[in-house]
Amino acid sequence: MPFPVFDSQGDLPVGIHQATFGEVLARFGHGAQQRELVTARLQRIYDLVCATGKVLRFVLFGSHVTAKPDPNDVDIILIMRDDFKEEDFTEDVMPVFNHLRTHDELGASVFWTRPESVLLETVDEFIAHWQITRDRTQRGIVEIMMEKRDD
Repeated sequence: MPFPVFDSQGDLPVGIHQATFGEVLARFGHGAQQRELVTARLQRIYDLVCATGKVLRFVLFGSHVTAKPDPNDVDIILIMRDDFKEEDFTEDVMPVFNHLRTHDELGASVFWTRPESVLLETVDEFIAHWQITRDRTQRGIVEIMMEKRDD
């Protein structure tokens, strides 16, 4: 599914735009050296998260999914299955689930939760909240459609 065109500020239109990981790489993964570096970080995190078999939703927001040629990092929201336990996985996966380590070791900002931990809203409302920018305007975000895995 093609992405909509950017608005006059270089943002996707407000909404949660679904795409495959390949579509995300094709649209946002090429260009300036910094963009390609950030995309390599995204690829590493995506591979680590998918290897857990516990990710329900993988959402990208921030400058990586805009027209900005040099995004600083990649911003990610993860919704993990309720039975996800950090201690069940190897040390190489752990930086993804510790915000400071993710920033320092993987060059990204990752926020994660489980559906059971979203208290005052639905998971969809929680994800939609991430469309709000620092200046209180809204822009579109991207949800990567996860492949179905056999348990």
